[in-house]
Amino acid sequence: MSGNGTAAAAAEGNGPKMRVIRVGTRKSQLARIQTDNVVAMLKALYPGLQFEIVAMSTTGDKILDTALSKIGEKSLFTKELEHALEKNEVDLVVHSLKDLPTVLPPGFTIGAICKRENPYDAVVFHPKFVGKTLETLPEKSVVGTSSLRRAAQLQRKFPHLEFRSIRGNLNTRLRKLDELQEFSAIILAAAGLQRMGWQHRVGQILHPEECMYAVGQGALGVEVRAKDQDMLDLVGVLHDPETLLRCIAERAFLRHLEGGCSVPVAVHTAMKDGQLYLTGGVWSLDGSDSMQETMQATIHITAQHEDGPEDDPQLVGITARNIPREAQLAAENLGISLASLLLNKGAKNILDVARQLNDAH
Repeated sequence: MSGNGTAAAAAEGNGPKMRVIRVGTRKSQLARIQTDNVVAMLKALYPGLQFEIVAMSTTGDKILDTALSKIGEKSLFTKELEHALEKNEVDLVVHSLKDLPTVLPPGFTIGAICKRENPYDAVVFHPKFVGKTLETLPEKSVVGTSSLRRAAQLQRKFPHLEFRSIRGNLNTRLRKLDELQEFSAIILAAAGLQRMGWQHRVGQILHPEECMYAVGQGALGVEVRAKDQDMLDLVGVLHDPETLLRCIAERAFLRHLEGGCSVPVAVHTAMKDGQLYLTGGVWSLDGSDSMQETMQATIHITAQHEDGPEDDPQLVGITARNIPREAQLAAENLGISLASLLLNKGAKNILDVARQLNDAH
């Protein structure tokens, strides 16, 4: 499937028959909602195309009795979907961007990063604690989270609480909270709760001074075959320039630190008056040791389309030919510079110890 704009041409009625684009997704309700949102945007842009959703289970969906950080597999929620993409069983795959490793397997690229929703974490309380905050929960209350990043930051901030792993999709975790008497509250991504229409369950939003978020959190990424120029053209229009540049900086920071879900790394980004601000931090597993810094870079965004070779050069796994290359490189350099600063100040030691302790438990 090559050529420039074949799918778009078919969409305008020039093709012999209505083309079907197959879209891969995980089976969870949230994954389906996210995929439906992306498909709705594509249908609005290409009314002449048909979209067929192909849902499948991933390793991360199947292994539910182990903390994510212990499974030791970087592509927990993506491998099976990429396998289908490789075998040409689907044309594109919709992911939560935070599930996509900063180095993708050869032959794949992120062809679109959609506009980010709320990137912050949210606290959902057990019905008997509605109206409370993490600060006002009773001593030794148990808070569920599947993330080392959240647990490390929140243990430091709220030492009176205990943090325990909780796995499963959003529906499962909320059911465990409500039906088992084990958890007083759980921490979830605010964006997922919003997409599910469960905003009413949010008891507290955690701001950066309490808990910085995961790289790419709140954004959706569309993965395609790296040399499928047709699909790159089709999905590339979904790129949201600000989200893209923030996420390039975040992913470059994580990649240069060699972080992943087995170590607590978190970020916060903002674009203001042509400046991209990136705050990044690393924590020990118990949150007692930490290091964070902020840097900024000047970014110029003027939409453009670059006619380049079919094998587009990627930055942290992302291809975006309609966003100025100079702006993308500036964002990537910002992430690398901040990671280098932290590494020079001793962050590697914090991360190595966190990794060893996580592996040992």
